[in-house]
Amino acid sequence: MTITAASMQKDVYKEFHSRAYHPSVTEVYANYTSRSGKLSNITDNDKVAFVGLQYFIKSYLLEEWNEFFKQDKTVAVATHKRIMSSMLGYSVDVTYLEDLHDLGYLPLKIKALPEGTLVPYLVPPITIVNTKPGFQWLTNMIETVLSCENWPIQTSATTSVAYFKVFKEFATKTGLPADFVPFQGHDFSFRGMFGKHAAAMSGFGHLASGLVGTDTIPAVLFAEKYYGANVDKELVGCSVDATEHSVTCSWIMEGEIEFFKYLMKEQSPKGILSVVSDTWDFWTLVTDYLPQLKDDIMMRDGTLVIRPDSGDPVKILTGYKVSPVSDYSELFQDQSEAEKEAISQGYEAYRFNGEYFGFENNSTIRLMECEVKGLIECLWDIFGGTTTAQGYKLLDDHIGAIYGDAITLSRQRQILQRLMDKGFASKVVLGIGSYSYQYVTRDTHGSAVKATSVVKDGQRLAIFKDPKTDAKKKSSKGLLKVERIDGELTLFDNVSEQEEQQGLLDVVFEDGKLLKETTLDEIRALIAQQV
Repeated sequence: MTITAASMQKDVYKEFHSRAYHPSVTEVYANYTSRSGKLSNITDNDKVAFVGLQYFIKSYLLEEWNEFFKQDKTVAVATHKRIMSSMLGYSVDVTYLEDLHDLGYLPLKIKALPEGTLVPYLVPPITIVNTKPGFQWLTNMIETVLSCENWPIQTSATTSVAYFKVFKEFATKTGLPADFVPFQGHDFSFRGMFGKHAAAMSGFGHLASGLVGTDTIPAVLFAEKYYGANVDKELVGCSVDATEHSVTCSWIMEGEIEFFKYLMKEQSPKGILSVVSDTWDFWTLVTDYLPQLKDDIMMRDGTLVIRPDSGDPVKILTGYKVSPVSDYSELFQDQSEAEKEAISQGYEAYRFNGEYFGFENNSTIRLMECEVKGLIECLWDIFGGTTTAQGYKLLDDHIGAIYGDAITLSRQRQILQRLMDKGFASKVVLGIGSYSYQYVTRDTHGSAVKATSVVKDGQRLAIFKDPKTDAKKKSSKGLLKVERIDGELTLFDNVSEQEEQQGLLDVVFEDGKLLKETTLDEIRALIAQQV
């Protein structure tokens, strides 16, 4: 559902503010800033990816407000008056909106850093001010929607950049070809998001980082509509032929070997084919069916991707940290004592009387050798591969793996580190879902819009908030300027009007017009320079 009502995309209490500002105030100047990483979903994070403003300008400041201005004035304000009067319990005066309609455009000026900039906490990527006296109420009237439409995209982009950095780190360490990195993080979040529009916004944040794998089609549409992307001319986002459990289950009588052959020979004879592989017995598929299918897989013109979808992703992909003791029965008569020893040494599995054992939820579990090895090592044993210049094993191009369930930034690092520790290059694709992209709030990066300067009685006046009950909410004061000092973006507050005209914040919107436009390609290029 899309609700177009430009004047009502705000908190109700802001309806009162056009009358509540000091009568002598003619200008309000505000900024959007991410203030703190205390609640960040990224360990030791210090910067936020600034992405999403152009979408906000095009969709809200231009598209939605143009609908308001195109209507007859009486019609344009009638619904606003009816709804607001009902919610506040008195007849709302809409003269201020009628004056805006008479003006015919939004008298606002927005300055911003280039989208794709990784911005340190406490440095504002956006400032906003009204350009005509009498419309001072407008600056902070749009605070609510400015915040609501920007923090989710920048938060998803920041999360995506964090995933990208880790993929790049381990590719460099293990010799994985760099051109594989953009495909390693795949957006699987669509079904878990707060609606299709949230999926498009967040999905664009994912794409902005430089990751290109996505199953969120609306994100690609979003990129084309608001950020000049064109799938006919560039790689915006991509996916592959892939199955789901319902498809596998339809072959319940014929079995998975026939299912794989049908897909590889008749429906997807070349390119990447991803097959969900844990519908019934994952390890039987890996250790029995795949060896039987090896010739078909190796002759196929493309890559077959094995996709487990349940269990602990770290152990499924990388196996268990097993004790190097060949068999604890040679050292202990009591298995429980052997297990205590293995645990004390930090191992997850051990061998006793010729069998492997692990421990989960305070219980001893019997393990198969394939479980101890993990999927990547099993695939190497079956299909082989090459060795990178750094000396790490790289799976053959005909076979691969993806895990798309329960992936987090912490698990991503564990998986890649454990593969490297076992001597494998980081050739694996991880699905990034709604837990990563939606288990966040505006407080994740402390994002907020705050006014810091007004013109009152013709004089510039610095204003600020500094609650004694919460020092974290102290704001900047006065006019703001952002400069790069020793390579880092730095905020200077309470500057003069002349100084405010300098610095790195450029005018991108003024008096109803988008003055400076960027593209997805430019955003990706800028982020790439910083990671």
